Amino acid sequence: MAPDSIGHTNRPLKRGRKFLNTPGPTNVPPRVLNAMHRDTMDLNDPEFLDAAVESFEGLKRVFRTDGEVFSYISNGHGAWEAALVNVLAPGDLVLVPETGHFSSSWANMAEALGIRTQSIAGDWRRAHDPEKIGQALADDSGHQIKAVLLVQTDTATSITTDVKAVRQAMDRAKHPALLVVDTIASLGTIDFQMDDWGVDVTIAASQKGLMMVPGLGFVAANAKAVAVHKATARERRYWDWTPRMAGPGYRTFCGTAPQIHIFGLRESLAALFEEGLERVFERHRVLAGATWKAIDVWAQGGALEINALDPAERSMGVTTIRTAEGISADHIREICRDEMLAGIGGGLGVFGGKAFRIGHMGDMNAPMLYACLGAVEATLAYLDIPHTPGGVTAAVQHVAEFKKTHSATTF
Repeated sequence: MAPDSIGHTNRPLKRGRKFLNTPGPTNVPPRVLNAMHRDTMDLNDPEFLDAAVESFEGLKRVFRTDGEVFSYISNGHGAWEAALVNVLAPGDLVLVPETGHFSSSWANMAEALGIRTQSIAGDWRRAHDPEKIGQALADDSGHQIKAVLLVQTDTATSITTDVKAVRQAMDRAKHPALLVVDTIASLGTIDFQMDDWGVDVTIAASQKGLMMVPGLGFVAANAKAVAVHKATARERRYWDWTPRMAGPGYRTFCGTAPQIHIFGLRESLAALFEEGLERVFERHRVLAGATWKAIDVWAQGGALEINALDPAERSMGVTTIRTAEGISADHIREICRDEMLAGIGGGLGVFGGKAFRIGHMGDMNAPMLYACLGAVEATLAYLDIPHTPGGVTAAVQHVAEFKKTHSATTF
């Protein structure tokens, strides 16, 4: 074999590093990867048990709860199912405010489990009106609705619903339904106060704002939810909360624990706490604002538009950009990934081929964002998509203006 043929493929040669700006999985800090680079150990090794306890306590700090926290070897869909089967039985009715692709997918899962769903329609461009949720519950005089399944931030639409306001509307309706909230795309990017806001069950996953590799799903439950769980009769074993409340050992994970993931999780939580959660939220606000500034400039060409109509309802972790009729969002995404080496998200559900998504969550700083925005702007030029140049400059100026008044904050 000739020396120059070793390892040869038909793929074009690419140099440098890839940039990841999908809304999940997100970038994993090297310190987290290093924490996972270790030998496996005995199931009850005190070093691992300590890491597990510290991780669960750290999750409680992020959820802001004194309730129970459960960890599963799963993605967010697994955490969805874990929540559903622990507090609901076949035939139970749940209320699902439609916020986008993932609220619909969660409802579909509930139906597959024999749970009846009642949907409140949404338009995928605005957050859900808490008063409509409250009215639906007030109309349920017989209290047939057992839970409200609410997605705080729908990754497909990049819209965030006010969880606290939803609970307040539920309280005004004097309805006993559980409030079950999906924070998969929001936890670690914006404030979430499970106990103070009256959330009964919270769902999350490792691969977004928590800056971890995919593979862990989380569910937190308050005392009300645990009591409902104990009174709910249905077939379940792996997802079952009861044996998992026994302690940090074998039964907590319903078998062999994901040891390496737990060490990584402990390190990612430590990184969040060292930065400080308020600063983490501030960093996400600034990077989101920089992204919007860039898109506002590009959009002057008439081919692009931010999906979320109300800036106050926009996600701090991901931005969905709609494309005009006849412009393939998938083509933009493919060129960014394959030619510009910048990974961005595609459109989901009704947005398939009609939108792309820029993630700005997790282990992300301003230069990393600029690289992605530069890749998108270059792609728009390369594909002759109508746009006004200068989006990257607008993003840089946005961050610079913030730095002038917050010199101690680093990005």
